This record gives sequence, structure tokens and C-alpha cells, in this order.
Amino acid sequence: MNKIVAKLFTWALFCCFALSGCMQQASDQPFNVLLICVDDLRPELKSFGASYISSPHIDELARSGVSFQRHYVNAPSCGPSRYTLLTGKYGPAGNNALFLRAEKIKQANEAVDPSMPEWFKTHGYTTVSVGKVSHHPGGRGGNDWNDSTVIEMPRAWNQHLMPVAEWEHPRGAMHGLAHGEIRVKSGDMDVFQSAEGDDASYPDAAIANEALKQLRALSADNQKPFFLAVGIIKPHLPFGAPKAYYDQYEGVALPPIVHPEKPEGQTTWHASGEFNQYNLWGKNPNEDAAFAEEVRRHYAACVSYADAQVGKIMDELKRTGADKNTIVVLWGDHGWHLGEHAIWGKHSLFEESLRSPLIVHYPGMKNTNTSTQAIVETLDIFPTLCELTGINTPPFAQGVSLQPLLENPESEGHDAVGYFNSASTLRTKTHRLTLHNDGFVELYDHTQDEGETKNIAHDHPALVQDLVKVLESKLPRNDNSLH
Repeated sequence: MNKIVAKLFTWALFCCFALSGCMQQASDQPFNVLLICVDDLRPELKSFGASYISSPHIDELARSGVSFQRHYVNAPSCGPSRYTLLTGKYGPAGNNALFLRAEKIKQANEAVDPSMPEWFKTHGYTTVSVGKVSHHPGGRGGNDWNDSTVIEMPRAWNQHLMPVAEWEHPRGAMHGLAHGEIRVKSGDMDVFQSAEGDDASYPDAAIANEALKQLRALSADNQKPFFLAVGIIKPHLPFGAPKAYYDQYEGVALPPIVHPEKPEGQTTWHASGEFNQYNLWGKNPNEDAAFAEEVRRHYAACVSYADAQVGKIMDELKRTGADKNTIVVLWGDHGWHLGEHAIWGKHSLFEESLRSPLIVHYPGMKNTNTSTQAIVETLDIFPTLCELTGINTPPFAQGVSLQPLLENPESEGHDAVGYFNSASTLRTKTHRLTLHNDGFVELYDHTQDEGETKNIAHDHPALVQDLVKVLESKLPRNDNSLH
């Protein structure tokens, strides 16, 4: 009997060592990164409180991780927002921000810090982008955004891919409608559409399919971890998605538009030029409630279409088995007004332009199906991914890691900074301060029902002074990198 016990003990000890070795091997294998960027996506998701929206796949991702309900971008426009994501630094406020950085690299007159994908590349990662990750889908310049001699992010990607299907080129796919329709003259292209057809009748299906192909190839490489970034175009204008997604909203009651009035006094309000350049059939959503509702339904359809593409990507990640070792981040590049403050678009420094979804999942995380109300900003993503993967966080990164919030979602966040054109803004837990370059100040109290409709700066000079100091400490007005 003692021999049998001894053999069993030896076998159990062997199994323990073997299991320990397997666990050590798994823990030594660096996490992959899957970064999913969605264009013009405000927090119009069920997991972010929009109960009427159909977004099952992104909601499933939220259930597997932590959703940051008060995430703010650093600029309310595609180019400068993606600059902050991909560099971890404040940058120029224009859509050409990354191209300006590329020109500095080309001229070699000054040192340019590496981008996030380049940083991961130098730490042994294979880096691939598919779709709209930087400002131009595919990351190239030229008339049709397909000139391989004009690279938006030099040294960043092993591959930067943009399938265009029947839309001819990346510029065509960016503003494409069904079955290859390309924007030539904006006024001739309908602002929304719901054509019959499957997912492939609009450009994002081609992006998703290429992402699946890349996931299969990258997950088959056991030698190197991967950093795969996938950029979904919808719900960017024009609001086109297959009719099946629009039909999901038949009979669904939309909530009323909050504070739909144009604000009084000096603000960052604008006349919705990006939206109004399209064919609106002579209608104005600020004056025509039925038309406003149609615009919102088509936006919702585009969200559901984008959500379906995210679902395909997540299913493929699981099918390959790479889900067991991959960090997933879903990020919206900025918000979008759907009539709030009488704006249809982004490009303001109001809450609706600056707040966007952020979801983080990684294997083995203890907090799943969890949300946090802590204020965070896009700059935080770079250092977070560094800490989660175990690579060094670069000293030039201006954000902070969100790892403490992932481990304890009740932890404190931090103030968020934003900027665009001739103003900058600071969002605290209780207030938003917006400072115009001419010195004019907006101050809004988020503890009151008025929200960002009543400027109280004149009544609180001491608070204004304190918040201006905080803002300028983070974002000096004489910082040439912002111009």
C-alpha cells in the first residue's frame, strides 16, 4: 500500500510541476493586442445606456471587460483624435496632424518620438492596421489616399491595409454608399441611405473580412505577438447601411433630443457644415422633427451595422484561440451631436462631441461585466496597453495607465483635456471649463440639470481661475505642437 501511495504522490507531484510549467509558459507569452476603432461613434450603445439601440456584439465585449462610461477624446475630429491615440501625445488640432508628424520624420530636422504601433514593433510585435486607423483609411496620402510614397505613419506598421472592393480606392470607400457609389460632389450624395443587400453592399464588410484574414495569419505565428488595429468606418457620414439594419428600428421609440436649442452667447457651436454638405432634400433637422428622427434612425442603423462587423472580428478571434491571450480595446474616435445644441456633427467642445465609448478586456481580468464612472481620456490608452503587455511605458507618453481602474473600477479617474481650433477645454467630475483663445470662458456645472446650457463663469471667478490654471498646466497655450 505504501508503494502505491508513493507512486500516486510522485505522479501528483509530476502533474503539479507540469501544470506549473504550462502556466508559467502561458504567463511568459506576451499578450497580443486587438484595437478596434469605430468612427464617429458616440456612446449610442445599449451597454452605455442607449436602451433602444441594437448593439449585441459590442455589449457582449462590455460584459467581458470594463466599460469606461466617462471616456473623453482629446479632440473632436478624426485626425487629431487619432493622433493622440496613436502617439500618446497632444498634437495639432487639424485632420492633417499625423501627416504633419510624418513630414517632420521625413525632414529629420528634429527627433520625433515613436508612435504606439512603432513602440510595440520595436518590442517584438508584428503590427498590422486594417481600415481606418489613422485619419486616412489605409494610412496613405495622395489624391485618392492610395499613394504608397505618402505614408501617414512612417515606421509604424508591418502592413497597413485598406480593402476597397468596388469603391475603387480608400477615398471612395471612406464616403461610400451602397454598391460602389463614391462621393464626387457632396451635394449629389444623399445624407442617409438604406439599400437592399447584405453586409458586403457597404465598405465596412470588406474591412471586417480582411481583419478576419489577418487574425488567422497572425494567430498562426507562435513566434511573435501581434498588435492588430482595425478601423470601422460607420457610423461616419453619409449614414448608409443595409436595409436590414434600418428595419431593426421600425416601431422603436427614440428618446427626445436633449437641449436641442442653439446656445446663446459665445460657445464652440457651429453650423454643421460637414452634415449640411450632403443632399438633405431641402430639409433642416433643426426645424423638421420628422426629418430629424429619420437622421437619427439611420445613424442607429449604422451603429448596428458597425456592431455586426465587430461581432465577426470577435468571433474569429475566439475561433483562432487567440482570445485566450489577447487584450481587446474598443474605442470611439469622438462623439457626435444628433441635434443637441442644434448641431448635427462633431467639431464642438461640448460633451456630445467629446464623450465616446471605451471598453477594455484582457484574459484573466477579475472585473468583468463592469462599468466605471471615472473620467479618463484617450491619451491613457497607450500607457495602459504598455502596462498590460508588460513592455516599458515610454517617458514621452502624456496619459496615465488605466490598470488601477481595471483592477478597481471604483478608483478615482482624472480630469480630461480637449482642444479644437480656437479653444480648449477641461472636464472634471463636476464641471466643464472651455477657454477660448481670445480669453472668453465657458463654465458649466454638471451637478445641475442645466448641464452645458447655462454658462456660469461670470458667477464663479475663483473656480474659473483655478480650472484655467489646471488646464494651462496640462495644455500650455504657447505649445507649438498644437498648431
